[in-house]
Amino acid sequence: MTTKLDELHVSHDRTAQRFDLALDGQTALLSYRRAPGVISLDHTYVPSPVEGRGVAAKLTRAALDFARAEGLRVVPACSYVATYIRRHPEYQDLVAQTRS
Repeated sequence: MTTKLDELHVSHDRTAQRFDLALDGQTALLSYRRAPGVISLDHTYVPSPVEGRGVAAKLTRAALDFARAEGLRVVPACSYVATYIRRHPEYQDLVAQTRS
């Protein structure tokens, strides 16, 4: 039987600097680096057996909601996260402004 994604909890490992989600015996993750006032969302990994089920989106939402709750600016270093933010305007205010 396949587990429903909305029933699963994203865990946050502050020491390892990542968000994890276990689904059907697989573990997906979103890794980050934190600096004062900023969080760089660096890499999203979803194992192929659970791809296409919204796992990366759930991880990304959890990371962005964490950033908002902590008052952090976000650097979307991962291409998936950057695309997610472009498609979800409610998170665009979190993006750190780059200097040119």
